[in-house]
Amino acid sequence: MPGSPRKKTIAAGPKKAAAGPRAKKVKTESSELDRLQAIIVGSLDDDKAENIVSMDLAGKAMFCDRMVIATGLADRQITAMAQHLSEKLKEAGLKRVQIEGAGGSDWVLIDAGDIVVHLFKPEARTMYALEKMWGQDLDEAV
Repeated sequence: MPGSPRKKTIAAGPKKAAAGPRAKKVKTESSELDRLQAIIVGSLDDDKAENIVSMDLAGKAMFCDRMVIATGLADRQITAMAQHLSEKLKEAGLKRVQIEGAGGSDWVLIDAGDIVVHLFKPEARTMYALEKMWGQDLDEAV
């Protein structure tokens, strides 16, 4: 089948959980996801992020259940948003928060387990258009 690995994964759809003792990936409860999402959106709002969008990707993506996208106007603002968000998530009990692209990038990704946060400069957000990629257009394609 031609296409990139990502396209093949999307076309294949969500995988069923494998049986057995090694297949114990624990999904975060919906109420816990709601709590973490509220912390994320609140932190971004406190840091003056613009155009904050939350998307539910349950059943659409294998790497997360929710995605939050926001815009910052400058490198310093985006770096500060990522740092503050990481601190608040750790205070909320999330043990492993990974940040990619911090320190002068147009796009910073924060991996908070079942929630992935993207912080963009306006031009990069327009160019990558994640809302279009993961939004309702994906539902219509399926």
